[in-house]
Amino acid sequence: MTVVLDTLEDAALALADGRPCIFPTDTVYGVGVAVHAASGPDVLFAIKQRDAGKPIAWLVGSIDDLQRYGKNLPSAVCQLVQRFWPGALTVIVEASDSVPVSYRSESGTIGLRMPANETTLALIRRAGSPLATTSANISGRAAVSRFESLDAELLARVGCALRDPIESLHSGVASTVVDCTGGGLRVIREGGISFDDIAVQS
Repeated sequence: MTVVLDTLEDAALALADGRPCIFPTDTVYGVGVAVHAASGPDVLFAIKQRDAGKPIAWLVGSIDDLQRYGKNLPSAVCQLVQRFWPGALTVIVEASDSVPVSYRSESGTIGLRMPANETTLALIRRAGSPLATTSANISGRAAVSRFESLDAELLARVGCALRDPIESLHSGVASTVVDCTGGGLRVIREGGISFDDIAVQS
């Protein structure tokens, strides 16, 4: 299958138009939509052949976005973000009124992460919006950190695919996910940041 690679501008325009796009992150390739342009994440479930309903985290472009899209934040999560953002840390927080209901979990939370990847951050800036993002793989198959490893079936379902010029910086390891809604910090998935590193902040 021959894939026509899109430019950063192509990808930003597609996202701003509400269309899904495959793009790099600091961990693995993701597929996402701009949350200010797409009504919800349903298209991502269809692309991945994944059961609907599982919340999809947002990639944000600034540490300040924690305050913008989260509320009732414990001091521990603010300290955690100051230490590990940008980086492989996703924090689950109570969603503020700036988060559309279609993107919140049933309990009213949202996962947020600021990636340590210049291509991703440039895309967020150009799209003018956080990106609701999940790993770019068919459900049940492995996530990938190299463009040539992307599933042809997945590429055929997405009209836009952006390659990272510096793939050697991709860790290939998913982000660590920390639930910060219970008054403390609870690691629900250990990834690029260790449990011990999180525990130091608890």
